Amino acid sequence: MADIIKKGALFLMSQKCYDNYVLDHNFLDVPCFKALLSKGLGIGIIAGSVLVKVPQVLKILGSKSGEGINLLGVMLDLLAITFHMSYNFMNGYPFSSWGDNTFLALQTVAIAALVLFFGGRKPHAFGFLLAYAGLLYVLNSGLTSMSALLTIQSCNIPILLVGKLSQAVTNYKAGSTGQLSAATVIMMFAGSLARIFTSIQETGDTMIIITFCASTFANGVILAQLLYYWNSSPAGVKKQAAAKKTKSKKDN
Repeated sequence: MADIIKKGALFLMSQKCYDNYVLDHNFLDVPCFKALLSKGLGIGIIAGSVLVKVPQVLKILGSKSGEGINLLGVMLDLLAITFHMSYNFMNGYPFSSWGDNTFLALQTVAIAALVLFFGGRKPHAFGFLLAYAGLLYVLNSGLTSMSALLTIQSCNIPILLVGKLSQAVTNYKAGSTGQLSAATVIMMFAGSLARIFTSIQETGDTMIIITFCASTFANGVILAQLLYYWNSSPAGVKKQAAAKKTKSKKDN
């Protein structure tokens, strides 16, 4: 039993930190505390990522509509997630520092395919799935050089910003966040914020840290809109506009 507990503890911390906590009872070791917190956050983020976009998928399935969801934004978000996942995987960074991207990618693929499917473009939905599978193979099979992956990762910042902010523009024009899921938006913001800390602790990769700073900013904009348009809906906005137009005609 003791061996099992030790193996579990060593999964979360180094041998040095294990000795500090268990043998020396030195619970004030700051570096070990940061490393343990980072590992715990990383695992928590990965666990949460398994379901983070499921509410969004269910909302689209329930309404059989992708209204209010900017497809370009979803595609760019998927590219950013995929590039980040491949860059980390090929660099051999700890799974706890990037594993959530695996589940986020799968769920984002589902969202994009559903938006295409319910938008009357069924052949495009299936073609998109095949194209994405091909992209994964090219990026993660060794066909893409590490220098190319670094360049691709550096492109993540503008891709993230354009993707998220294009969704923000769509929300602004509609006066609503449409079929966006509140749970998904909140978890995406919290996850990207926590990833800034875990990336500093586990990779020290400046490019990754800057990318998550940009992601947190962009997700924060969407979250702010969600709160601002909380009681708004496209239908409600249209009704208000129609009512104002009718009233204007009566006044004239």
